[in-house]
Amino acid sequence: MLLFDVGLVLGAVLSALVLWVAGGLATPVPSALRYGIVVAVAVLGVLRDAGAVRFPLPQNARQVPRTVWDDDVAKGSLRFGFEMGTGVRTYVSATVPYVLVAALVLTAPGLVTSVAAGAGFGLGRALTPTVRYAARDGDMWDAVLHAHLRAVKLVSGSAVAVALALLLFWHH
Repeated sequence: MLLFDVGLVLGAVLSALVLWVAGGLATPVPSALRYGIVVAVAVLGVLRDAGAVRFPLPQNARQVPRTVWDDDVAKGSLRFGFEMGTGVRTYVSATVPYVLVAALVLTAPGLVTSVAAGAGFGLGRALTPTVRYAARDGDMWDAVLHAHLRAVKLVSGSAVAVALALLLFWHH
């Protein structure tokens, strides 16, 4: 479990660094427009997760293959976590990660903030399997999560939208 979690964080940090570099391309656009787009993406994400609007999320809708464990379980766990942590080789069910992408690219937050955001995303992704494992009854845990998933998406998405709006208003 630990190597998987480490892989999640490392993959997410790498993705955040790539987004940080890509964000340099957006800096010529006026900050008010960039910040407005980030808030609009956040609000649209909440509306999507609430079911008020429907659109597919851009994603590589396939799972990391189980063959990553064929040669070495330890290396496979690290690789599997890394690939999931990047967010580009797995399913993404909530809109919040896309809001994070928009924020990292459009707000030019700086290297430390980008790395911290990536690490936070990776740790957040690691939380789910870690808590599920700690529950000792995966089927029961899955049922409880499924029953509350919409609320979790709405609360987390709304919290991110409000936090971004406040931060960007304060910064601007």
